[in-house]
Amino acid sequence: MVFLIKALQLILSLSILVILHEFGHFFFARLFKTRVEKFYLFFDPWFSLFKYKKGDTEYGIGWLPFGGYVKIAGMIDESMDKEQMKQPVQPWEFRAKPAWQRLLIMVGGVVVNFLLAFFIFWLILFKWGESYIPAENAQYGLYFHPVAHEIGLQDGDKVLKVDTFKVETLGDISYHILLEDVSSLQVQRGDSVLSLKIPEGYKNRIMAQGVRHFADFRLPNIIDTIIDGSNAQAGGLMKNDSVVAVDNQPTIFFDELVAELGNHARDTVTVSLYRAGDLRHLKVLVDENGKLGFGPKSAAQVLGYETLRYGFFEAMPAGVSKGVKLLVDYVKQMKLVFTKEGAKQVGGFGAIGNLFPPVWDWQSFWYTTAFLSIILAFMNILPIPGLDGGHVLFLLYEIIARRKPSDKFMEYAVTVGMLLLLALLIFANGNDLYRLLFK
Repeated sequence: MVFLIKALQLILSLSILVILHEFGHFFFARLFKTRVEKFYLFFDPWFSLFKYKKGDTEYGIGWLPFGGYVKIAGMIDESMDKEQMKQPVQPWEFRAKPAWQRLLIMVGGVVVNFLLAFFIFWLILFKWGESYIPAENAQYGLYFHPVAHEIGLQDGDKVLKVDTFKVETLGDISYHILLEDVSSLQVQRGDSVLSLKIPEGYKNRIMAQGVRHFADFRLPNIIDTIIDGSNAQAGGLMKNDSVVAVDNQPTIFFDELVAELGNHARDTVTVSLYRAGDLRHLKVLVDENGKLGFGPKSAAQVLGYETLRYGFFEAMPAGVSKGVKLLVDYVKQMKLVFTKEGAKQVGGFGAIGNLFPPVWDWQSFWYTTAFLSIILAFMNILPIPGLDGGHVLFLLYEIIARRKPSDKFMEYAVTVGMLLLLALLIFANGNDLYRLLFK
């Protein structure tokens, strides 16, 4: 069921983004009286699932769910319609238009994706605001991924600064380590404040281990939900119980409980807990995955969170600012892709699908859609033949050099670009498959 929910969110999100991206090309093409022969969601080799024609344009849905396209008359694109290009130039063709009009037609999709992201963030901030748990609320400290222990961090520490950058949220820690040239952490341990050195190349260690959560809030074991039919229910555990030990081994915090239960898979253990101030000891069977079958109170429930509220017009510049920040952060992350460790983290449709939550939540759906819109815009504007950015590159060359690249050169360039994109698609989805099978 989780897979289905994520898949449906992914398909809906990409469908919205692709249709609006292609509409950007379509809008400028029609604005400049350029004929658009096809407007398709998904690709349609050999046949389409649905199509109808209105005017000069055939609208349809293809069967291959890898994006979509508009076929603009008189343009060398992935359709590689060479026969059309051999015919005399017609006034309604792309190649007949001035370079500045062709440039706007090609950037139309990217422009729409950026505007869409800003618009979605605007409405998200207006409707839901922006909620987060301040790092300073970590009254029990943090617990860390094992790779963090390598530089001296201990569970229970609080990270105050990464070099000179103050830690406002937990994401700031890994963000600054990975994307900024930092060399130390300022850490509070008990009543002391100390400095820990970040060794050179440490970011590669983080990427090599595929770290998703460098640090998390440390929380006490207060039960929030009991799974129906679980061992926790059978053993008599109840909502609001506070688990403090397993077989007399103290497990005050949830990370300690998880580690201890992992040592007792399929064993019956004695769980010590406080219920309404009374200490109790219950016999509970641990399942094969080292779990009892309950959900703890979340960080938001235990530590509290802050919500920034925006009026309708206040939310607009805040939404644009959020979109720009995500774009800048994403561009910074691109340099990591060109390392051996970073290349292994590149993902395809599986990785994109995992950005969506396992339950349908509209706030998360729209946030992820806005984020993907920024990614789609950025990736499309890269100067790779076959992408919008490749066409923009050749148009800029034409404007500067005052002559067009030859049709034969364009055919070769688009072919090479499409082969490169196909290789990247196979590589990214191959990474997804490898992680699914071997990790």
